[in-house]
Amino acid sequence: MKIQSYKDIPGTFFDNDAARGVTGRVLIGAKDGAHRFCMRLFEINPGGHTPRHAHDWEHEIFVHEGRGAAFTDGRWVPIAQGDAVFIPPNEEHQFRNTSDEPLRIVCLIPAGAPEL
Repeated sequence: MKIQSYKDIPGTFFDNDAARGVTGRVLIGAKDGAHRFCMRLFEINPGGHTPRHAHDWEHEIFVHEGRGAAFTDGRWVPIAQGDAVFIPPNEEHQFRNTSDEPLRIVCLIPAGAPEL
């Protein structure tokens, strides 16, 4: 069993044209012996965003803290703390922070997909 604060897990910071002001952390992944899923946490700074992309696997998002918007079906939909988001395979998506506070989202992906 692994029990660890996300704050104690080193993050990878992304700040470029594709992803602006985003820190990603692998909370539980292959290095922990997770054979079916990977759990990640992304912290998106105010004004920041993840890359707009699509991939062959589904994934699930839980908005842990903050407010923002999710890009889906060609439009932006507001998201806030407590929201759960399902992204089917091959659906173009992106997240952005629309507030003055950090947006923290927990993201689950299947094993074998790039963890970060």
